[in-house]
Amino acid sequence: MQDGTKQIEGAKAKRTAKNSVFLDLFQNKSYLLMLYKTLHPEDHTATEDSLTDITIENVLTDNLYNDLGFIANNKLMILEVVTIMMGLFDQEQIMKSFIRSERHDADRETAERMIRKGKMSLEEIADYIPSLPLEELKELEAEVMQLA
Repeated sequence: MQDGTKQIEGAKAKRTAKNSVFLDLFQNKSYLLMLYKTLHPEDHTATEDSLTDITIENVLTDNLYNDLGFIANNKLMILEVVTIMMGLFDQEQIMKSFIRSERHDADRETAERMIRKGKMSLEEIADYIPSLPLEELKELEAEVMQLA
């Protein structure tokens, strides 16, 4: 073999941080089995021993052909990170959580502006922004006063 050929054979595929987290996590067969059972709850016979990792590394480029590949009970599973996430989490719940978070952030920004103006008490602000408890408003006030 020539030296150039040896270098290609010994090369490892570079992975992005996103891919690395998922690949490292699912190299552990117990987590891989949990993922498989989440995607296929009807299969009660799968065990860690029945799983075979077949993630394909592309040694000629800096990426992977697939994010995760494995065989479980003669079923070929080739998954991308998005597929994994959508399999584990309900899309509607993700959207609801995102919307709640955005509303909470907007309410905190409004409360912060009201606190900075100093024209209303925290109790009055709590009346106008009922989604923020008085304790959270007190913490926000302390943050605002530290920055002032």
